Amino acid sequence: MNFKVCVPVGLAMLLTSLLACHQQAPEEKEAVNASVALQAPYSQVFYDSLTNTMLAYYELTDALVQADSSRANTLAAAVKGHIDSLPVSLLQMDSSHLAEITGITGSISAELAGFEGETGLEGKRSSFQMVSDMLFDLVKNTGLKGDTIYHQFCPMAFDDKGAYWLSNKAAIQNPYFGHKMLTCGETRDTLIYK
Repeated sequence: MNFKVCVPVGLAMLLTSLLACHQQAPEEKEAVNASVALQAPYSQVFYDSLTNTMLAYYELTDALVQADSSRANTLAAAVKGHIDSLPVSLLQMDSSHLAEITGITGSISAELAGFEGETGLEGKRSSFQMVSDMLFDLVKNTGLKGDTIYHQFCPMAFDDKGAYWLSNKAAIQNPYFGHKMLTCGETRDTLIYK
């Protein structure tokens, strides 16, 4: 290709990528910034443990934003330790719901066990995506007393398939692209718990 053709084509591709980052997928729009506080009806001991889990998860998110693979491994192990020690037996709920919670925590733990084995940052980010989705399910099922969780989405992650993550801040810090596209994404849902 000659230079006259390459420059316009390259600019068009760059512009398309930048615009795609700010588009919302219409089929996945949810109520954002719900002003009604949700209930978190379980034991404070459980919520204290879940809060520690979430704080370690947020640090893992930051390590992926920084593209720090070594730190991410350490923090994934910390999140796994917190998940494994969640006192789910304190949740007073019917047995089928408790089995669902136990299944979610077991799946998160298994995914985190494989996190360190991922050799590249892309593999770690893929594992992180699965952990994020399951952790969101856990929080939606149990609540998180006194906290607000932002369910954030990057439409360009994983070859434009998109991926979610959780944050304790409304500001976007994209763990899937880090500094390449730090603010690419949007908040799709906000969970505010009493």
